[in-house]
Amino acid sequence: MRSRWSEDIAEGFVQAHARETCRDLALRTYSARLLGAEPSLVLHGGGNTSLKSQISDAFGQKRQVIYVKASGADLASIESAGHTALDLEYLRRLRALSSLDDAAMVNEFRTHLIRADAATPSIETLVHAFLPPRFIDHTHADAILALTNRPDGMKVATEALGGEVIVLDYATPGFELAKAAAAAFEAEPAARGMVWARHGLVTWGDTARESYEATIALVTRAEQYIAERTRRYVVVAATTLVDTARKRWSTIAPIVRGLLARPTSDPDRPHARVILRPLITREALDFVDSPGSRDLALTPPLTSDHLIRTKPWPLWLDSPHYDDPEKLRAQLAQAIQDYACGYQAYFERHRARLPAGVQPFDPDPRVLLLPGLGAVAAGKDARVAEIVRDITAHTLAVKAQIAAMGRYRGLEESEMFDMEYRSMQHAKLARAGEKPLAREVALVTGAAGAIGSAICEELLAQGCHVAATDLPGTALDHLVEELRPNFTGRIISVPLDVTDPNSVAAGFEAVIQEWGGVDLVVANAGIAHVSAIADLNLETFRRLERVNEEGTLLMLAEAARHFRIQGTGGDIVLISTKNVAAPSAQFAAYSATKAAAHQLARIASQELAPLGVRVNMVAPDAIFSHGGRKSGLWAEVGPDRMKARGMTEMELEEYYKNRNLLKIQVTARHVARAVIFFATRETPSTGATLPVDGGLPDAAPR
Repeated sequence: MRSRWSEDIAEGFVQAHARETCRDLALRTYSARLLGAEPSLVLHGGGNTSLKSQISDAFGQKRQVIYVKASGADLASIESAGHTALDLEYLRRLRALSSLDDAAMVNEFRTHLIRADAATPSIETLVHAFLPPRFIDHTHADAILALTNRPDGMKVATEALGGEVIVLDYATPGFELAKAAAAAFEAEPAARGMVWARHGLVTWGDTARESYEATIALVTRAEQYIAERTRRYVVVAATTLVDTARKRWSTIAPIVRGLLARPTSDPDRPHARVILRPLITREALDFVDSPGSRDLALTPPLTSDHLIRTKPWPLWLDSPHYDDPEKLRAQLAQAIQDYACGYQAYFERHRARLPAGVQPFDPDPRVLLLPGLGAVAAGKDARVAEIVRDITAHTLAVKAQIAAMGRYRGLEESEMFDMEYRSMQHAKLARAGEKPLAREVALVTGAAGAIGSAICEELLAQGCHVAATDLPGTALDHLVEELRPNFTGRIISVPLDVTDPNSVAAGFEAVIQEWGGVDLVVANAGIAHVSAIADLNLETFRRLERVNEEGTLLMLAEAARHFRIQGTGGDIVLISTKNVAAPSAQFAAYSATKAAAHQLARIASQELAPLGVRVNMVAPDAIFSHGGRKSGLWAEVGPDRMKARGMTEMELEEYYKNRNLLKIQVTARHVARAVIFFATRETPSTGATLPVDGGLPDAAPR
């Protein structure tokens, strides 16, 4: 491992943050980000950093403070405000207490913040307070865990890192560990760093750079030690090809996702779904295909910091029936049931230790390990599933390293339970409320147009994961590039031609590969043409028929097949048109083909209801644009409409506004909100049509 420190970048960081913080805190933040940039040091909210400093209070008197990373803050992107300031002198007095439980400890933190609105600091705050050095870094370095997570781990860590590093046996994070670490430091004040068995590494220094580079140096030393003593652990006679595993994933992902969806008591939303992220790599396949890996995989996690994400152990499926989906479904269903029973038994064994106010997790696995496929990570949304996947990748790699040197040893079961059910750990997961569609995956056709882009935006705003599909090209690329920065991990681009059955199937497969399945299909793709019937070219009519009618049929059919396999219901929303109820002259091809699509959706609502699938239609009047995106339909028919009425574009828009009862311009955003109404299942509706037209008497049912 090499140092990423740059004096020029560090100075630039100080200058950029000069108005909001002091120089030392700016450098503290800079070096914390350097640690967060190394996945082999910390992952997704792991690790802790601190700085001891002074501030002036309201009376102009100097006060000793400690800045500690806020609980759950991500070092990779931390800002200065991500380090919470507390009264250092008071915190140090707490060391005299004989015990301090989490609730009392958090109360002491909250009542001794420098700013009342600051975030709650890390569970390791007292370690940082009790240790004297100014800058302290704590990481869960893979190489350090590879040394300590074995029966002789303390001896090995001392041998690898030398006598200048203190090695502590496992102690419960929080007050107990803080007292043990302080006592160990006082016994060896010249030490350069400290290793906590089955937990991680602590380094320190008078400057941010000194502390950071101590981490880099010690981790490098550990890596070199491991490299010199590692024999090859993973020896596989016939390992699965990555391409084979990916093809298997396309087949089994909807089955897994359906089986992991938990029943709810809400008849409108009967399943609490999960998002899946696969880990299909050469390394993961070598691990799961290796003889003896099952026992190693089912050992405790590398560090207690991972428990709230991964559970104490993964689910392992022996000899999956990839060649028979129904047998595989039965296998997986039984394995998930057995896992849940095992987890419930674990919980009952330790129920008496459950802190007041902490609710038990559901008993389902977060990680599935499948020989011949790799690993599958599950979470309530893509970000959470991604965290689980990253932790799993590092866990498998480090466990394989340890097995190549000796035998793995993790936390004791009681220690795991105590950390999994600590109130401060649960608080990390409960900060943000869940948006209505956070557990859902949507596929939107015609996404690059005015209506489609508005639908994508609105779905994303409601927490949904969105596959924006359209014909390949710059329009689709630009849409996703525009949306991705604000919705990282929840928007993907999938080129798709609705008139091609293979393209439709490939589009669904691409979404399944990414998130495990689809829950909502918005059939929006459509084209138009202006012509009197007498002048209508048959091939032109067939072109509209292929997109509007056959394209709808293909999307409905593929969605039906997918929903049947996934087994958790779903929703289909067809973007219809007011022309179904009120067709316009010289608009025969569009009106007729959209009416056929509308009728297909109505029939689908009858056929798919037994699967728990709702099919509804949204019927808008003319939509001209959304932001800078012109409606493709109106690009096609607008010029003729303007010419026929002798109007400019603005005059034509005003004409459509004034012809409805509400005298309102119908926008793409209005259409998108109608989609959200059906997607969130506000009413028990299927086969329904929701007009979005401002009130058109001609389009009213009669």
